[in-house]
Amino acid sequence: MSDGVTRRGLFKGALGALAATVLPRSLARASGAPSKAGAAAVLVDITRCIGCRACMRGCQRANDLNAPQELMDMEHLSTRLEPSFLQWTVVNREGGGDAPTRQVKRQCMHCLEPACVSVCPVAALDQTDQGPVIYRESRCIGCRYCMIACPFEVPRFEWNNGLTPVIGKCQFCAQQRLFKGLPPGCVEACPTGALKFGRRDDLLFEAKSRLRSRPDVYVDHVYGEEEVGGTSWMYISDVPFEKLGFKQHLPKRPLPTLTWDVVSWIPGIVAVLASLFGVLAFSLSRKNPHGTPEDKS
Repeated sequence: MSDGVTRRGLFKGALGALAATVLPRSLARASGAPSKAGAAAVLVDITRCIGCRACMRGCQRANDLNAPQELMDMEHLSTRLEPSFLQWTVVNREGGGDAPTRQVKRQCMHCLEPACVSVCPVAALDQTDQGPVIYRESRCIGCRYCMIACPFEVPRFEWNNGLTPVIGKCQFCAQQRLFKGLPPGCVEACPTGALKFGRRDDLLFEAKSRLRSRPDVYVDHVYGEEEVGGTSWMYISDVPFEKLGFKQHLPKRPLPTLTWDVVSWIPGIVAVLASLFGVLAFSLSRKNPHGTPEDKS
């Protein structure tokens, strides 16, 4: 192959590496999210949660997860649980001290403009037209950018299997139930009405109606209405959210533009390394089998 062809191949390879790493990120950053007024959503009324963890069992059944079932039995309700690769939602007693204790359910908040989607370099995380942020294990390369970007610390890595670099998170039961017109498994399992499924705009209207009708009970704030641009899971409570461990001081504007500022240097480094390896390969190809420069005569 001639020098010209080889050089063209080298330059095309370098540009291809640059495009493959930088352009997807630029497109993800610029695409934004469509209007989510009618997105699938859940309203959580903390005043109605009794901590039975039936929602956790419903999640396990709907998604065929194999988290320890004994931790969801009545005698273990005081045991504090953390989300894990196989346990996508948890309920724990929060508060105490100078505030009343309450049972609080946690899971992926399904942001309207998710930071995790914007930083994933292989589109393993995606947002459906209905709103849920879903994860495709087959695409994941285990980079864990999503774990860094998530303001709610939701994605959980599978640390026990180094050969399978995947994460676990609530899928909103999108494939199993939502796309079939069914509510999420956790919502269906809740015996007290603490979880209500519906359109986001309808649930937001109901949340504010409850706050107006019972100002003596509820804190005047719908958590998730504006945090990080809004989320599909929203909460109302009779105890200040900061007393229940909810993330505070989150920006109202969506996070993808902020996370881009943090991780945007990574694709550039990958592109530079790809170019350097291309130059090295080209240089080595110019040597003959004895390690001396080719005879140009």
